[in-house]
Amino acid sequence: MYVCLCNAVSDKTLREVVRRYQPKSIQHLRQLVPIGKQCGKCIRVAREIMDDELQQVPLYKEIA
Repeated sequence: MYVCLCNAVSDKTLREVVRRYQPKSIQHLRQLVPIGKQCGKCIRVAREIMDDELQQVPLYKEIA
């Protein structure tokens, strides 16, 4: 599903970027992926996806 229609960014792309770089803010995510730079309607969904993916990232203690 496309999250950002203006820049053709999908939810799959957002999830992959969040898993790889683990941004701590929506501003950091916006530096990695071109979202919210035109109409801004995608920011809310992008934040939900980022929060969801960051909750699933294991802590270092859980890995070791």
